[in-house]
Amino acid sequence: MASFDNPLSKDNQPTLVKIGAVPKKTTLPKATRSPFIPTTKEEMLARGWDTIDVVFISGDAYVDHPSFANAVIARVLEARGYRVAMLAQPDWTNADDFKRFGKPQIMFCVGAGNMDSMVNHMTAAKKRRTEDAYSPGGKMGLRPDRATIPYSQRCKEAYPDVPVIIGGVEASLRRFAHYDYWQDKVRPSILCDAKSDLLIFGMGERPIVSVIKRLVAGEPIKSIRHVRGTAYLLGAKEADCPIDNAIELPSYEQVKTDKVSFARMTKKIHHETNPLNARTLIQKHGDRLLVQNPPDLPLSEKEMDAIYNLPYNKLPHPSYQEKIPAYEQIKFSVTIMRGCFGGCTFCSITAHQGRIIQSRSQKSILREIEDLQRLPGYTGMVSDIGGPTANMYKMTCKDDDTESVCRRLSCVHPTICKNLNYDHSPLVELMRKSREVKGVKKVFIASGVRMDLAQKSDAYMQELVTHHVGGHLKVAPEHVDSRVLKHMKKPENENFLGFKKAFDKASKKANKEQYLVPYFISSHPGSDARAMIELAVFLKRNHFKPQQVQDFIPTPMDVATTMYYTGIDPLTMEPIYVAKGLRDKKMQRAMMQFFKPENYFLVRELLEQEKRHDLIGNHCGALISAYPPKEAIDARKKERERFL
Repeated sequence: MASFDNPLSKDNQPTLVKIGAVPKKTTLPKATRSPFIPTTKEEMLARGWDTIDVVFISGDAYVDHPSFANAVIARVLEARGYRVAMLAQPDWTNADDFKRFGKPQIMFCVGAGNMDSMVNHMTAAKKRRTEDAYSPGGKMGLRPDRATIPYSQRCKEAYPDVPVIIGGVEASLRRFAHYDYWQDKVRPSILCDAKSDLLIFGMGERPIVSVIKRLVAGEPIKSIRHVRGTAYLLGAKEADCPIDNAIELPSYEQVKTDKVSFARMTKKIHHETNPLNARTLIQKHGDRLLVQNPPDLPLSEKEMDAIYNLPYNKLPHPSYQEKIPAYEQIKFSVTIMRGCFGGCTFCSITAHQGRIIQSRSQKSILREIEDLQRLPGYTGMVSDIGGPTANMYKMTCKDDDTESVCRRLSCVHPTICKNLNYDHSPLVELMRKSREVKGVKKVFIASGVRMDLAQKSDAYMQELVTHHVGGHLKVAPEHVDSRVLKHMKKPENENFLGFKKAFDKASKKANKEQYLVPYFISSHPGSDARAMIELAVFLKRNHFKPQQVQDFIPTPMDVATTMYYTGIDPLTMEPIYVAKGLRDKKMQRAMMQFFKPENYFLVRELLEQEKRHDLIGNHCGALISAYPPKEAIDARKKERERFL
């Protein structure tokens, strides 16, 4: 049986080392704790370095904040004594920019950014977005489509013998053969196109440290095969070598032509995601073999603290003259945990961060909240303390033996697992202490609240509503139709209604006028015209008028993406309805905003198509009036003129 590095060994824990001098040619804001990672050769030389060990390449702007993956990995490597440089949003049209720091002594680390670059660039309607939230000024065009691929290729062009390691969300979600919504086809593993030597999936701190240690020890990159959280390609000569205890997935050639095989592949992948029992997965790509080792084990509290206690500036690099929208949204927020055991089929969080919750200590979190005071513009308002989910802090499985063999994809669906410890007490205590930190005026909860769990704790609900809501709380019931919710792995609509009742009750007790802002998804697999009409009626009866509509986007590796592409629910192998046409998707979006005049004719068409004339008229139960308002006629006229 293959042996893997012990990720819990002391050698794999970040250890702070002395940081070099502030670069002479960089003017740092007063709030600076530590020099930024060098972004130019001048900054590198100001550190007294004539070479760089690791060049980190990112599709995002360089923001030295633990919410940005490029900053975290760079600081982790720096803390272990490596000389790291940051090449953020380089010119990918040739290899010149990739030679900025000279030849890296150890490796290139390549990531597309905090988002898959195609999700970053394109809407659900396959139109180019107008803003890139991770770029200065929100400017588009500073990173290529499928950024990991051209970045890696330019690295190899610049220095062919330097190892290239890819990672981040884009690489994680595209590590196997995958469906690409924007090309409407199945693509091979990103390793095939990127020409990189190794892929790190998941959050990646420990795997990258393990890999770099081996490289420094003189081990060739092609022999680094037993690190958890990594994937690699074997060439034709090696592909026939047996791999112990491996689970073989349908080949790339099979899944790109056979949708049933694609569905079966998805099911196998998702049932091998628990790091405590996951096995090695292999997938043939022609005469090559993709090998994925088991996921990395969850980080301990001590390891989480070590990572988040690194000397981040919490600021964008001072070379940027324009604001970076994503940073503006999170600059006064604090991450308290990682992971999510919700298992929603349309969400990529569990595929990347894992289902096991990894929490920081209360002491580490409170120290970071206190440290916010040094940041420019801080007024005592903490915008969020949370993570992928607001209220999973410190939640664990009660039984280690059960957890070690469990292959359940969600701890809360179809019901909350009896082995789940959903005690909110540690979180309630943290919330209370966060408000007592010197200089803090208000601490908001902006991360999504898991409503089924929240209702299990009256103390949490009262604490949340009384002290951590700023008039409105965003929640995500996603739909009301029971069939659609089942395919989403979300609780029944009664759960949302129960949460609303508890929220209203707690608000009344706190003598506050506060409201829920629910988010719903249109065009999710399983959502047909009847389901969208049901949702529209629900919105009407409960006086909700959503101003923002989430249209389902099929992202690589998600279970719901397989439903969209194959028309099959991979977990049951049963057929499922999918709205694929752009007009069908447009009509579903319109139903969620039936109250807007410009949507009148689309809504009417759908209601008449489904013979729901009872919802057309001037009575109180109607969704739209019997006759189109003038604004609707004008909107249709303008739409027609656009195509003349």
